[in-house]
Amino acid sequence: MSEIDLHRYSIYGYLIMTGLLIIILYSYIVYLYRSEKKGERDYEKYGKLAIEDDLDSPILEKNPKLDEKKKE
Repeated sequence: MSEIDLHRYSIYGYLIMTGLLIIILYSYIVYLYRSEKKGERDYEKYGKLAIEDDLDSPILEKNPKLDEKKKE
């Protein structure tokens, strides 16, 4: 293999990895949009958490695992 072939393969690898990362990023954005649209999550609450970060602020979501431990 010559140096030109190695450089060409590295360019192909870079383009493939960049394409895969773009696909993963956009699929994650679509997943977040769909889950908020279905009402599974409300990401507005999480956005407000950064602004209203006090010790006395209410809990956003209850953890069902902690509720089970308290019952036992």
